[in-house]
Amino acid sequence: MIAIIVKRARVRFIAVAILLCAIETALAQPRTRLALNQNAFAFATQLIKEGRSVPDGKGAWSEHKPSAQEENEFIRLRGFGEYAKWHLGIDDSFAGNTKRRYKFPFGDFKNLHRCGLLAVKSRARQYGYTAIENAATQLERAIGTQSKR
Repeated sequence: MIAIIVKRARVRFIAVAILLCAIETALAQPRTRLALNQNAFAFATQLIKEGRSVPDGKGAWSEHKPSAQEENEFIRLRGFGEYAKWHLGIDDSFAGNTKRRYKFPFGDFKNLHRCGLLAVKSRARQYGYTAIENAATQLERAIGTQSKR
């Protein structure tokens, strides 16, 4: 009787170990095919050089980010190519002509906002998008350097 209990315990232990390994492997895989939008990074760098950045504070992004209606109007007037320039992330699992493809916005379609970059850094760090977090950090530093000139 004890031998049967021990055998069942071993089988359960092995099953739990296999399940935990499978869960760990699944969690280690990226949830989306999100990549740094190199064109947006270059565009943001250019905005900073042109002095089109707002050195606002942390927490102001909720007030400064464009509304869904403003986004739709911008897309209607300028298209998805221009819309993409305002987002540091691209999710390849969505079509190019959808808003869902573009992640991590940083500006209001006129100026780059420091508070937007702070929000990008925070979310990118939270979800493990290191390249996007590093890009936002570089842009934030560039704003600091530009404002000291």
